[in-house]
Amino acid sequence: MIGGPVDVVGAVSVDANEQFVMPWRLPFDELDLYHESLVDHASMPAGVRLVCVSDTSRIELDVERPGAEALYDLLVDASLHQRVDVSETDGTVRFEDLPVGEHRLEVFLPLGMPARISAFRIDAGASASPWPDDQPRWITYGSSITHARQAAGPTEAWPAMVANRFGLNLTCLGYGGNCHLEPMVARMIRDLPADYISLCLGINVCCSESLNERTFRSAVIGLIAIIRERHARTPMAVVSPIRSPPRETDPGVAGLSLQDMRREIAEAVERLRRHGDEHLHYVDGLGLFGPDFVHHMPDLLHPDAQGQHALAEQYAKTVMPMFGLEPA
Repeated sequence: MIGGPVDVVGAVSVDANEQFVMPWRLPFDELDLYHESLVDHASMPAGVRLVCVSDTSRIELDVERPGAEALYDLLVDASLHQRVDVSETDGTVRFEDLPVGEHRLEVFLPLGMPARISAFRIDAGASASPWPDDQPRWITYGSSITHARQAAGPTEAWPAMVANRFGLNLTCLGYGGNCHLEPMVARMIRDLPADYISLCLGINVCCSESLNERTFRSAVIGLIAIIRERHARTPMAVVSPIRSPPRETDPGVAGLSLQDMRREIAEAVERLRRHGDEHLHYVDGLGLFGPDFVHHMPDLLHPDAQGQHALAEQYAKTVMPMFGLEPA
C-alpha cells in the first residue's frame, strides 16, 4: 500500500482504504458538492505522481486494470525511464532495469483513467525514503486543453513538461469539458498551497454556453477574487483561449465568440490590476498558440501529441517569465 516513504504528489485529496489508494483532483470528502461531470474528470489523475527516493532496480504497482489504454510513466531523476500501458498487462505495472544507486523516482499516473493502487513494491532489501520536495508549487486550472489527454504519455502533457523544465511541484486542475469558473473550484484553489497560479479560461464556457456576455466577465473577476482571499500576492497568469478556428467569430447562443472572450478576460484582468492587483498578468491565448500552430490541432480544438511539446515551449517562453522563472 502507498504510504511511508512513498508520497502521493499533485493530488488534491486521496481516498485511502484497506483495498486501494485512489488520488483525486477534488476534495474527496466533498465530491457531492461538485457537478457529476467535474467529479468524473477529477477522478482522472492528470499530473499526479508517486514519489520516493530509492536504490531499487524495479518497481511494481498492482492497479485496477482498465478496459482501455492507461499509460504509466516512470521518471528517474526527472528523465523518462519507461512507459507502461496497464491495459496490456495482468494488472501489475512493472518498471524494470532502473539505474544502480539511489535516485528520485516519480511514477506518473494515467491522464484519462482513474488509478486505484492496491500495492507498491520494490526490491527486497532496497532502501526507500520520501523525497524532500522543496520545489515551488504551481497550480494550473483549465479545460481539456490543460487536462491534455492527447499527450503521448502523462509526462508529455504540457503542464508536466513545463513543471519538469522549471523545477515546479505541479497540481494540474485541467478538467476536460468542465472549466466553468465554479465558485467551489475557486474556493478549492484558494485553500491549496501555491507559489504560482495559472488560469486558462474560456473554451468550455464557449462550447457549452454556460455563461453569457452578461455573466462571463463577472465570473472571471469573481473566480480571481475568491482565490485572492488567501493568495493575495501569489503571481497569477490568466490565459485566454488559444486558437480554435470554428469558434473565433461565432458568438453562439450565449453571444460570446473566442474573440469576444479574449477581450472580456483582458478587461477583467485590467480592472483588477487597476484595483491594485499588481501580481496579476494577462496572457493572450491567440499569441500563445495561434494560427502558426493549427497544424498541431487535428480537431481544431486540442493540441495533439506534438502540439503538447509546442505548447509547453510556448508556455516556457511566454507565461513562466511573467513569474520571474528560468528553467531549472
